[in-house]
Amino acid sequence: MIEEPDTLVVGATGLLGRWLVAELLAQGRSVAATVRGGPARGHELRTWLREHDVGDQALTVVSADITQPGLGLLPEGRLGSVRDVFNTAGLYRFGLGRDEARRVNVDGAMNVARWAATRQHLRRLIQISGYRVGRADISRPASENRLYRRFGAYEASKREGDATVRAFAAAEGIPLTVVNPAVVIGHSITGEAEQYIGLAEMVENLWTGRLPALAGTRRTFVPVVTVDHLARFLAAVPEHDSGPYSAHYLLDDATPELPELIALLARHLGLRAPRMVAPTGLVRRLPRALTRTEPETLTFLSEDRYDTSSADALADAAGLSHPPVKEALRRWADRLVAERFGRVRPALKGGFHRVGQTRTYVAGDRLSAGYVLLHGLPLTAEAWQGVLPELNDTALVADLPGLGRSARSADDPADWLAELFAPLRTRPVLIGHSAGTAPALRYAHAHPERVAGLVLVSPYFLQRRPRWHLRTPPLTGPLLRTASPRRLGKVVVGSPKTDVPALDDAVAQLRRPGVARRTARWLGRAQSQSERAELRTLTATCPVPVHLVTGEFDPLIDDTLDAPVTVVPGAGHHPQLTHPSHVAAVVKDCLTSMRA
Repeated sequence: MIEEPDTLVVGATGLLGRWLVAELLAQGRSVAATVRGGPARGHELRTWLREHDVGDQALTVVSADITQPGLGLLPEGRLGSVRDVFNTAGLYRFGLGRDEARRVNVDGAMNVARWAATRQHLRRLIQISGYRVGRADISRPASENRLYRRFGAYEASKREGDATVRAFAAAEGIPLTVVNPAVVIGHSITGEAEQYIGLAEMVENLWTGRLPALAGTRRTFVPVVTVDHLARFLAAVPEHDSGPYSAHYLLDDATPELPELIALLARHLGLRAPRMVAPTGLVRRLPRALTRTEPETLTFLSEDRYDTSSADALADAAGLSHPPVKEALRRWADRLVAERFGRVRPALKGGFHRVGQTRTYVAGDRLSAGYVLLHGLPLTAEAWQGVLPELNDTALVADLPGLGRSARSADDPADWLAELFAPLRTRPVLIGHSAGTAPALRYAHAHPERVAGLVLVSPYFLQRRPRWHLRTPPLTGPLLRTASPRRLGKVVVGSPKTDVPALDDAVAQLRRPGVARRTARWLGRAQSQSERAELRTLTATCPVPVHLVTGEFDPLIDDTLDAPVTVVPGAGHHPQLTHPSHVAAVVKDCLTSMRA
């Protein structure tokens, strides 16, 4: 029988709520979690917990709505024993209307406080506020209109809600702790956050080459805190706080000032950091289409510092410390890029690593992969997204040097591939698609002892040369840079498909500075008659087993090679996009036969 919960987490499906629930359950607490949206949201929370190796046996999920009096909960239900109430709910979005923001961040916060006041065994109400919000005076502003005009609906509603809850708790004698966290970034180990606004938007603009300058000053301080440290801190609050009221600024004082923070991430991602810093007053007056800055975020760009002494004391008492902030920022940036800032969920966890002299985007198992997969043009490693889940062994994928998310490189692709293989303790099957078949072949010839066999998907040097617009580098760069998923689908897949995530990813990367130009150069080199002849010879004389895969509508024109060929019915030059199950089946059979 499940023990009655002694803790309620309101807003349990949000960023902070789910990590807090995970931490409390891991500590052996019995937790009730409120969800809005019916059983499906509760199932989503339980699934997320299991994916993060957290048991949910001590979890009770209850439907609630903080905009309703009493949170829309039954008078007692199974919550009579609750003594700690965490309010992690809130509407975090810029551009909100005043009424929309107040409904959750003011009225909702008060509904949680009123419900907590009815708990017979209440030990503590913990309210999540914000590091900028915590500086506000408890007294209600004289002019509410001025508050909302100055700060915008999000921050103003958080300030109003914070002051209102504090005043109510003081009047009713409710033991209250307000935690004012800094900008929340990803998990210190995995980088996972699933929040893509605020500072994350600035990182996205940096990544896409749309951050020519920073707003603020050289001393602007935007502190951060990792989501896992925040969850551990919150879980420790009821055990270590006492008295009627406590407040804590939770932030890592070692966070670099904003220009250095962005420079740190630029170096990590292989980018050029912006050198200009523009005063926020000027940025506020410029068109948003030019600055790409949400006006409401400008109030967060200040040189202010914060008194963290109370949070530091509680953390010391609980045995907690911030993880190294610079490494956490790098891992967070890796995760943001891997997820394309919330637009995809990659099949393999990835990040940036030094491969030879090249800053390379790598995903998967770098030590014991059974498969290593190289993409073709104009795609990225995401081209294998449909194939990877169906494979019967671990895999390693990477963006080729200078392409996709990988930095530009002077390394020869075959030398780069040798560095990619260096940490592997296995002898994997190497799969290359189109342009990726060339470095795969050269590596297999140079290091046959490291490769169990080759699978060459659509080996371009055995097929017809592509259309003129993919053979001429001066025209290819502009064509690729201005491509849309629909247009690229027509060229790559042979039809205007827009439901292939790899095409969206390819378009996003091609629009980054320099990627389309470098892709065009790869395409140009691939049409060299001497190179095509060399690769045909390397295929015929390969020292490891070779299997060829081609689409029905993109056949081989050179069938003189003594190598098995699989033709994928209905496919063109990119069967891994249109027929991933078929390609995965071929690859699995090759692994079995090549290792026999």
